[in-house]
Amino acid sequence: MNKTVVAILLSLLALLMFDIMALVIKYLSPRYSAMELSAWRNVFGLGPAAIALWSSSAWRGRGKPLIIRQWKLASFRGLCIALAQLSFYLSLGMMAFATAATITYANALFMTALAVPILGEKVGFLRWSAVMIGFAGVMMVVGPGRDAFSVAALLPLAAAFLYALAAVTSRLLDEDVPTPLANLYSTGVAMVGSVIMALVWGGFTPVTAWMDLFWLILMGAVGGSAVLCLVTAYRMTEQSNLAPFSYFGIPLAFVLGWLTFDEAPWQDLFPGAILIAAGGLIIIWRERRLRRT
Repeated sequence: MNKTVVAILLSLLALLMFDIMALVIKYLSPRYSAMELSAWRNVFGLGPAAIALWSSSAWRGRGKPLIIRQWKLASFRGLCIALAQLSFYLSLGMMAFATAATITYANALFMTALAVPILGEKVGFLRWSAVMIGFAGVMMVVGPGRDAFSVAALLPLAAAFLYALAAVTSRLLDEDVPTPLANLYSTGVAMVGSVIMALVWGGFTPVTAWMDLFWLILMGAVGGSAVLCLVTAYRMTEQSNLAPFSYFGIPLAFVLGWLTFDEAPWQDLFPGAILIAAGGLIIIWRERRLRRT
């Protein structure tokens, strides 16, 4: 197989692992707070982040530096990720798994909108139209004005915005900063931030059951490994080759939520989920055309 095919397979594997991590979080949420789960996720996720950095030939070729000039920006990204995790993990304990996961796919729309003020990019009519289509889908899934509407639906939307902010600001980092090093910074800062939040909001619940410890370790290891797979995939091919496949996560989340928790939120998800995916795919298609031009 060529590198592009391998990269696509790795990105799909990452999607599956992210969903497995989220399923574990939803399973543990009745016994542990979202702040605790975020802290454990980052503590046990440092291992795969360190492996990704150590395997980076670009980092080793520069003498294995650990300090970067824009450490404040890298720390800000870690704080955004910690708050995004908190928002998403809270939503998993309060609403259907597939619904919470689907709303987070609005991050592609937020990335396009944020690129204008932060990066100074020019976004044309077609891409703004795609953003509007996607946001219409988000509003249909969130459901303001609907009898079943819950404020909890705004939590994954906040997570999508914060993840998009972290992604867009990563493009402000110096080009010579290896991606795994930036990822290690964000994971480390997110770990510190989430631990502090957990201590402020009631501290840590004692882990008395061995199975709970197993699930906590699995949650962090799978989440960190998913990031490792994505970093590897993005280094093997262009992001535009991988982005369309990310929307496979929407039906995957639906199937996993149905099989694991017997949830089938058809009325909440459709047709809003289709509009979210359509908006994101139009943006991806337009960006690929601009790059070729």
